[in-house]
Amino acid sequence: MVKTNFTAVSLFSGAGGLDMGFERIGFKIIWANDIDEDACATHRLWSDAEVVQGDISKIDVSTIPSADILLGGWPCQGFSLAGPRQLDDSRNTLYKYYVKYLEEKKPLAFVGENVKGMLTLGNGEIFKAIISDMDKKGYTLFYKLLNAKDYSVPQNRERVIIVGFRNDLGITEFTFPEKHDKIVTLREALADLPEPSPEDICDAPYSSRFMSRNRKRNWDEVSYTIPAMAKQVPLHPSSPDMVKLGKDLWKFGENGVTRRFSWQEAAAIQTFPRDMHFVGELTSKYKQIGNAVPVKLAEAVAEKVYEKLNECLRNNQQEYKEKVVV
Repeated sequence: MVKTNFTAVSLFSGAGGLDMGFERIGFKIIWANDIDEDACATHRLWSDAEVVQGDISKIDVSTIPSADILLGGWPCQGFSLAGPRQLDDSRNTLYKYYVKYLEEKKPLAFVGENVKGMLTLGNGEIFKAIISDMDKKGYTLFYKLLNAKDYSVPQNRERVIIVGFRNDLGITEFTFPEKHDKIVTLREALADLPEPSPEDICDAPYSSRFMSRNRKRNWDEVSYTIPAMAKQVPLHPSSPDMVKLGKDLWKFGENGVTRRFSWQEAAAIQTFPRDMHFVGELTSKYKQIGNAVPVKLAEAVAEKVYEKLNECLRNNQQEYKEKVVV
């Protein structure tokens, strides 16, 4: 197989969970952008990419370098099932800057990630519009709803993955990664982590929203989704079981200490490296971790994209060799 270090540009990169997964497979992140200052600072600690902090709507796309592949999970708050969803949420249109890069730079491929709610917002019309916009820029598209728990991530986290290949590559089939045979549990994921310090655990009051459903999974299960909001982070499995009182109403169990996951535990559940440092205050760390694509999920997708691009180059090496940025 042709071995190529494909280059990548990343928009809405955050701390870089998606980017890190792709780098591990053989892609080279050369430029990344996010509006969050702490997330950009975190990204710079592990990456050699040029990381530009700022509002993507105010960045001239011509100043962004060309690359073989575009990565990004545009903001999903307007799509999320976890909170109010609004058709006119301004964040729902940020994907257009992603599409603008496709139009002007024409990378060989792209990978986009977003929440499950994107599929149904506006009776599915917003998702259709996004797919249509990408298709019109000359890309053959494939998308699938994947659950991170099926790819060695100890967390129930459903996300839509969109993969596109430039039409002239002639790629008409793409297979998403198969589910891994083994589910990684919280026991395995947190086994080597020391007991966290109190300052590393969100101790904000528990809201009525938090108490509206069960927030605890046991050691031999996977976690609930790690969210970006610190006060909504699930409970550590050492906490007493929650008790259901009625519809949308639970209470904490007794005979034990109830606490949320620390930011380090949340990062481990998101499959970041154990020694990963996150810049900022506690709420910012939780936000960066919760907003990220789990690294192991990113790896699984990256491997299939890498294989497909290399297969294309192998079959059309002479024709496409000048189109690959090395």
